[in-house]
Amino acid sequence: MFEGHDPYLVALSVVIAILGGYTGFGLAARIRGTPGVSHRLLLAGAAAFLAVGIWTMHFVGMLAAPIPADTVYLVLPTMISFLICALVVGISLFFVSIGEPSLRRVVWAALLLGAGIASMHYVGIHGLSGHFAIQHDMPMILLSIGIGIVTAYGGLRAFLARQDGVRLVASSVAFGIAVSGMHYTAMHGMHFVALSETAHHHAGGLAASQQLLAVIVAVLCFVIAAGFLLSLVPDPRRQPVAATAAAVDPAPDAAVAALQPALCEPAVASPRLMPSPLGGIGQPPRAAPAVRLPVEGANGTHFIDSAEVRSVRADAHYTRVHDGTRERMCPWSISEAEAQLDPGLFVRVHRSHIVAIPHVSFVRKEGDGAVIELAGPSPHRVPVSRAKIAEVKARLGLARRHA
Repeated sequence: MFEGHDPYLVALSVVIAILGGYTGFGLAARIRGTPGVSHRLLLAGAAAFLAVGIWTMHFVGMLAAPIPADTVYLVLPTMISFLICALVVGISLFFVSIGEPSLRRVVWAALLLGAGIASMHYVGIHGLSGHFAIQHDMPMILLSIGIGIVTAYGGLRAFLARQDGVRLVASSVAFGIAVSGMHYTAMHGMHFVALSETAHHHAGGLAASQQLLAVIVAVLCFVIAAGFLLSLVPDPRRQPVAATAAAVDPAPDAAVAALQPALCEPAVASPRLMPSPLGGIGQPPRAAPAVRLPVEGANGTHFIDSAEVRSVRADAHYTRVHDGTRERMCPWSISEAEAQLDPGLFVRVHRSHIVAIPHVSFVRKEGDGAVIELAGPSPHRVPVSRAKIAEVKARLGLARRHA
């Protein structure tokens, strides 16, 4: 399959596909639950990076291939191949980014994406022009299309099952290797047939040399690398949250502590004047304050009471908090949110979802698991894993029916 290929360019093509997959999936992981303009921008960015990664990998692979020296690249088919790639990636991501996607929708999106990747490849291949004809082996065509569809399905499932950085890296590596496998499988079934002098092959239209294509590919490689590095920069908004919370919450307690001596009754032996672990001499024991979750807004960090929270959803290293009206980004991880929230009111029903039991308004068996609906001005549904069904039924009082 790699006979005659430049091994360094082959390796570079695989790396480019992996970096493009990491950056694209990293943006795609933030699409669902993001409203308005931000949703569209994330969708466009994710589709662009995935498309550029796939397309650039393809042409780096072409530069690595042993093709005739007089080959030129027709501009129109080359541009059409990129547009095909960008459109099918964008449409596929859109299908799986609205609501809770069903298995059927994911399968159809994978079929579209896989067929689009294969179409991009063969349209780009037939943008090659020179004193030759191109022939393909049908079994290799079918195998490459199959690899493209499987690649698309795996990538979309990884997007839907985003949990942490390790999973994102693993899915990106698998994506890069699979896209490269589709390309080199198709190349293995492609043959150049030299034309005789009398059968001169002429292709009209604007054409680009291999040297010009190499420059364009180098620029796109830089763009992908820059996007990848930017995706690794930690979000600075996560750092000041703890400090901000400490600055906001202790103020009332400090004021109460300062006024406490003046409000106390004369020194009389009383349990109220005994030292309290929560606030010093004379301060009666107080219940622990309700947890307030930090969420990011347009003008800074806000705090919402846990009583308003309907659900918490994992989003890469962060979470999305739903207050019954909309989702907002929280700098806590799903594990940190689970540790902070009251276990008497909240339960983790899935590895990526926590729900507030008092707000559950609907539950239904679905496949191996279940789905529950959280009440509010904008009701929304959350999946329940099979391992958590019994606990959820017990918390909702449904288990007693069978006792």
